[in-house]
Amino acid sequence: MLAAAFCFSLPLRAELVDAVKAVVSSGVVTYAEVEEFVIPADQMLRREYASQPDLYQQKLGAALNDGLEQLIERQLILHAFDTEGYKLPDSAVDEMVQDRIREMYSDRITMMKSLQAEGKTYEKFRQQVRDQYIVSALRAKTVSPDKTIISPYKVETYYLSHTNDFKVEDEIKLRMIVLNKASDDDTNTPGLASEILSRIREGATFQEMATVYSQGSQRSQGGDWGWIERSKLRPELAEAALPLKAGEVSGVIDTPKVCYIMLVEDKHPAHIKPLKDVRNEIEVTLRTQMQKQLEQEWIAQLKKKTFFRLF
Repeated sequence: MLAAAFCFSLPLRAELVDAVKAVVSSGVVTYAEVEEFVIPADQMLRREYASQPDLYQQKLGAALNDGLEQLIERQLILHAFDTEGYKLPDSAVDEMVQDRIREMYSDRITMMKSLQAEGKTYEKFRQQVRDQYIVSALRAKTVSPDKTIISPYKVETYYLSHTNDFKVEDEIKLRMIVLNKASDDDTNTPGLASEILSRIREGATFQEMATVYSQGSQRSQGGDWGWIERSKLRPELAEAALPLKAGEVSGVIDTPKVCYIMLVEDKHPAHIKPLKDVRNEIEVTLRTQMQKQLEQEWIAQLKKKTFFRLF
């Protein structure tokens, strides 16, 4: 809806800066408010899509639509606060304002200078602090913990229907000695790798050899790569690791640029994570879904009993 509406030339945009985009009961949402609301998103989009102007405009249009919807929801919540008997003493607002000043500006003088530079008044700042608190408090009340209790049955049902989300590929616990070649026809590096491998087979520890000789980023950790999915290794490394058992060392893996020696410390075959390991993760997912659903239902109810109109 807004994608085209917000892509006017500068003179026309100047005329529309105070245009009303929505009326919610006795409150309004203006074009300028929507633009101000999406400034952070716009800045990010400009950086991300600097070389793709058409895609930038498309993404900006979506951000403006979303911003308008969020501002409408804010007005609906504020209207509900005013009509459903809630009260917020001025003294409480004053205390919040002081906290916000200390948090954002350190002192009142700095705050006034900053607000002046932004073209805002103290009264507008105070109103924003009050409104933000009201919106946050009523949202929290709507999705309070007692309304988002996740039963073990729901967790188990989600787990059984989303097993693909909890698959783990073959994993290998690796140590690696990495030796970079000086050139494509370098024969010294493969020779050094063979000498290192011989010393390991004669009893030198892999960790000691890695610390002394490896040129990889894990050198100071004795070449420890930790657990890694086999599919994420270079094909030649994955192929060399496949037949190795826990505790076995590969031969020299000679590639055009690098020579490798691997120690497979342990292996985990592909498996699905057990429920006990992902229960907390599932509970968070389900709680987030339930909170979103409760909030959507609440906003829908507010729209039904509150006059609002889009322009």
